[in-house]
Amino acid sequence: MTEAATSAFVQLATERLTLRPYKPEDAAELHRLINDWEVCRALAAVPFPYPRALADDWIASSARSLAEGRAYHLAITGKEGEREVIVGGVGLRVDRGTRHGRLGYWVGRRFWGHGVATEAAGRLARWALANLDLDAIEANVATDNATSIAVLKRIGLRHVGQGREHFLARGAEQAVLRFAATREDLFGVPEAGPAPTEGAGKPLLLVAACALIDPDTRVLLARRPEGKKMAGLWEFPGGKLKPGETPEAALIRELREELGIEVSGHCLAAFAFASHGYPTFHLLMPLYLCRRWKGIPQPREGQTLAWVRPEKLAEYPMPPADRPLVPLLRDFL
Repeated sequence: MTEAATSAFVQLATERLTLRPYKPEDAAELHRLINDWEVCRALAAVPFPYPRALADDWIASSARSLAEGRAYHLAITGKEGEREVIVGGVGLRVDRGTRHGRLGYWVGRRFWGHGVATEAAGRLARWALANLDLDAIEANVATDNATSIAVLKRIGLRHVGQGREHFLARGAEQAVLRFAATREDLFGVPEAGPAPTEGAGKPLLLVAACALIDPDTRVLLARRPEGKKMAGLWEFPGGKLKPGETPEAALIRELREELGIEVSGHCLAAFAFASHGYPTFHLLMPLYLCRRWKGIPQPREGQTLAWVRPEKLAEYPMPPADRPLVPLLRDFL
């Protein structure tokens, strides 16, 4: 399955901050900021005192983890005048078995109280669910760390339990609260307008989708980008029907807007349909097949594209409305 290209990781930006891989020359400043009891006591896996050599080792190991897609440990940087300065760190460890990411962060004491942790941790969590093969983000926080508990709640994580964890700097186990978030928590669920009034049926939303099939019998899937509902899930290209629009006309328009290709109505073959109930509306989605079009599909709306062989389609996480169509399409092709 397509992962974010870790070998060419693109730094993440917020309104005030940049999240980028550590560089060897960051070691001295990293050590100066993190070698602080008030910082280390809140971090389970960080010792105190923090040896200077450990900063070099950490930067080297974080580069290896990033290249392998096992973890994304990033420096949080900001601007002081024209100079870039490190203000803290944020990271995400990937567990491919559970498809969960473990979120962590710290901020140098001189930068406390400025919303740095909320801005950086929220950005990395949203990016991860939209771009990595993950179903959830989780984080543990010491019960006496009220500031960090507030940060996790602000970025959309839910309190899901408690436990105990060993903290190196404290040299003992500490009671922790466990937090987690799915993409629904961070991005929300699709909506078709106001919630129905009591006793009224759900509004019906009509959406047309298309399975583009290339000469090698691969099917094109598009990954919903960060910022959209259900970001990170893969789907068949398409979109909502406008008033008075036929499914064929909607697909011709959507494929032009989304992918930059031209499709004739004669090349669209009705194949199957999905019917799925969401909390505030019911979705009806006909799926069409198309083997001929003009142009090369390009991601024009920030989405990621993947050409997938039929037997691999089930490996791609999809919205619930798309999933029932996969075995029908796989068996047909």
